[in-house]
Amino acid sequence: MSVRHLPAAVAAAMLAGFALAAPAAAQVSVESAAATGMTSGRIGPSLTALVALAGVVIGGLALARSASRIGTGNRGRRAIVALVSGLIGVVVGGVLAATADGGPGTGNGIVGSWAAMVLGLISLVLGGLALVRSRRSA
Repeated sequence: MSVRHLPAAVAAAMLAGFALAAPAAAQVSVESAAATGMTSGRIGPSLTALVALAGVVIGGLALARSASRIGTGNRGRRAIVALVSGLIGVVVGGVLAATADGGPGTGNGIVGSWAAMVLGLISLVLGGLALVRSRRSA
């Protein structure tokens, strides 16, 4: 699979995960109704996951674009942005996962924290590959 298709594959995987989670969400009992919606424990991990997702997109773009279409300096800057976004996702996601009190579905943001860590690792790998490629072609 080409790296150019990576953002579409990540989006499809995320949509498939949401589609599979829908039947489980239909079985929510009345007792756990307080944990639905955007709780204060979910805001931080959600924003961290969005930062890491932006790093994945930017890293994929930096890796997919050829040096003839954009300058190698631009690719290098995009690679560094992807690396920084990935590092933020891994570190902040790990801290938020370590401090979350409950498991999935409790409203403490453990799922968003793990998503931020996974997307952060993907962003780090893509940014690193793009940085190596930009240094090699310079």
